[in-house]
Amino acid sequence: MKGKDMTTSRHVSTHEFRATLRHYPTGVALITSRDEERAPVGLVVGSFTAVSLDPLLVGFLADHSSTTWPHIRRAGRFCVNVLGSHQESVCRAFTTKDPTRFDRLVDADVRQDPHLEGAIMWIDCQIETVLEVGDHDFVVGAVRDVRLADEPNAPLVFVRGGYAEPRSTETRTGHCHVAADRSLTA
Repeated sequence: MKGKDMTTSRHVSTHEFRATLRHYPTGVALITSRDEERAPVGLVVGSFTAVSLDPLLVGFLADHSSTTWPHIRRAGRFCVNVLGSHQESVCRAFTTKDPTRFDRLVDADVRQDPHLEGAIMWIDCQIETVLEVGDHDFVVGAVRDVRLADEPNAPLVFVRGGYAEPRSTETRTGHCHVAADRSLTA
């Protein structure tokens, strides 16, 4: 933080850090690509995010211990498959390396990255840059194509060590106004 001496901060253990962050919900995405033999590969992440609107960039974090990430990196491109609330079993299949996990991929063209059947959206990307950050790589992808499911379900959410479905897919919209005292009101 600007102006704050970080050397006076208390020590936060890895356990305490993880126990705290598990209360923050994240979406779940499957990053797919092809390895050197054109076989499909897939990596589940809870760190997918939009990065920029100009140019169109997205990103995700890949753990250095991942055995799949090196294949995606060498391919130089990937597809973000955002999982719907109905796809918990798909997520579990990819995190446990279930041998049938690739049966759910639509592999019409081996020149393209595989897309997951039933995902709520797909974003095809070219790797723009990779930044080493701690024990992860921050992968930034230039968006090449996007597609939304015809009737997208609610997203699959990971929170408190388990999977969840949002109780409502309705959103509240409105304009925020800044009051004279600089507080925000809806």
